[in-house]
Amino acid sequence: MQLTKEMYFSRTDMMKHRLYNLLINLSKGLLWPSQFFSPKMKLFVEGRKDVFQKLESQLHPEDKTLWFHCASLGEFEQGLPIMEALKKIKPEYKIVLTFFSPSGYEVKKNTSIADVVTYLPLDTTKNAKLFIEKVHPSMAFFVKYEFWPNYLHTLKQNNIPTFLVSGVFRSDQPFFKPSASFMRSSLGAFQHFFVQNERSKELLHSIEINNVSVSGDTRFDRVSHQIELDNSLDFMETFKGDSLCVVCGSTWPEDEVVLLKTIQSELSQNVKFVIAPHNINAKQIERFRNQLNRPSVLFSEKDQCDLTSANILIVDTIGILTKLYSYADIAYVGGAMGTTGLHNILEPATFGVPIIVGKEFSKFPEAIKLEDLAGLYSISNAQECYELMHKMVHQKKFREQTGMICGHFVNKNTGATKMIVEYVETYL
Repeated sequence: MQLTKEMYFSRTDMMKHRLYNLLINLSKGLLWPSQFFSPKMKLFVEGRKDVFQKLESQLHPEDKTLWFHCASLGEFEQGLPIMEALKKIKPEYKIVLTFFSPSGYEVKKNTSIADVVTYLPLDTTKNAKLFIEKVHPSMAFFVKYEFWPNYLHTLKQNNIPTFLVSGVFRSDQPFFKPSASFMRSSLGAFQHFFVQNERSKELLHSIEINNVSVSGDTRFDRVSHQIELDNSLDFMETFKGDSLCVVCGSTWPEDEVVLLKTIQSELSQNVKFVIAPHNINAKQIERFRNQLNRPSVLFSEKDQCDLTSANILIVDTIGILTKLYSYADIAYVGGAMGTTGLHNILEPATFGVPIIVGKEFSKFPEAIKLEDLAGLYSISNAQECYELMHKMVHQKKFREQTGMICGHFVNKNTGATKMIVEYVETYL
């Protein structure tokens, strides 16, 4: 039986749904002028202009499709192992991959894993119906979070099995507030929830959602295979030599502020530092480089410079961070000194590298757990950063034990992909 809107939403929910649609449509009008003030918003707006034409040209009515939606790059990394596994099992299915954020789409728009990669149109009723009509997915996967009511409602209306993978729920989310029945009703679209931890399962149970399994985080499966690949980089062999190496990955300006004291200290006489900014912004990189009192070199200059004489390598490119971590003796993972969000700590962890992060990581269960195990340490300011780096550099046993904890942590938590794929395969 096909669900009608009235069956899916209560009368109160219907009113909230109309208000939600009104706000979404108002936001469309506000987004258009924002593109003239922000390059990122320009990508956000421009990238959504031809989504439906793209879908129509690349998909045919007879195609079998699987739809994966990722907010950004981190969620893509979580969805990728499932995409790879399903592609191997069911090669006849086309994968449609959508992103909400330019930072995900612009990096992965040419990924070979998907047959179609596009932005997700804004969550209006019209967009949702047209998108589902053109994609006609056999199954839909939402990765970690992003719950768009109109898309979920349309999937439910069309009896399309929908799954949340690597999900994380927190008590401050609207689903768990007494007045949030509209948002809770959206969760009814999911056939099954695969969540990262017991707390998420308990929260869903508290609102009478029981179709939940604790599978863990699929990124563990992804990064665990990285160690089996060829991670060699000739320029890193030359740059590192016999020195200890600190790789600072996905850093933001607020991370670089606290790192500067350590990089400028006596540690850099015997330690090599690799700085891989999250955003490759030439002006920001030059500004940071001008503050350094030690010889530095850019990745883009490496072929014209003597890498052995440089203490600091600034990586002004993307796509090699995981391999860089294989050369690290210590890793600093950026994003948690500000509000941008902690980046992937599992990439260095899989190589058995001890990890340092900033102070804001309460929304990242893998970081909380690894801190509890003493494989990850958090710092709040430049002095704390220097003291912890000094300890890790000069106390080999402490450094190696901390790194060993990280490696064991990854190995112990693999298996999420297998659990998810075995379950969803029965729906194909």
